[in-house]
Amino acid sequence: MKPPTTTLNHPYKPVVIPKISPDTTDWELELAVVIGRKCKGVSEAEALQYVAGYTIINDISNRKYRPNPGRKKREKDTFFDWLHGKWHDTFCPCGPCVVSSETIPDPQNLPMKLTVNGKTWQDGNTSQMIFPVAALVAFISAMVTLEPGDLISTGTPSGVGNTTGTYLKPGDVMNGSIGGIGTLVTTMVGE
Repeated sequence: MKPPTTTLNHPYKPVVIPKISPDTTDWELELAVVIGRKCKGVSEAEALQYVAGYTIINDISNRKYRPNPGRKKREKDTFFDWLHGKWHDTFCPCGPCVVSSETIPDPQNLPMKLTVNGKTWQDGNTSQMIFPVAALVAFISAMVTLEPGDLISTGTPSGVGNTTGTYLKPGDVMNGSIGGIGTLVTTMVGE
């Protein structure tokens, strides 16, 4: 749910920390699934046939951004405010390449590691995913038609900064690696 024309970001361009909420920007290393063929209502058994390949996404999230902070709290505010923190411009660095699904026949056994300024924060494996790639494609295609080029971000391993109150600041450099794909290098800048 990140707008492709404003949020999706080239792998070597910086991510901009928004001045509207500059103190709680966080990282989330994730495997991204690139859809290769139009699909709707596919089964989990056939889902991987619709995957063109895989890449890396850093699902940047502004953890404490709350639009309309003076508004009277409503029942669903927690959910929607969580989403608002993911939509800032440049908050979806992606790349550095797309690796074909033939090259990665099993997306459920890829090592994942994210460092910030050389310190390891996330060190996991796609085998730890709550829902495997095939289940995600099947679930989403039950609701919406997936088109070639659509990206599905699959979730992040433990180790995001919010768990320790550690957030990104201008000048920070993240290296997010997934085995078989490469390393997504992201530099943070202020707005």
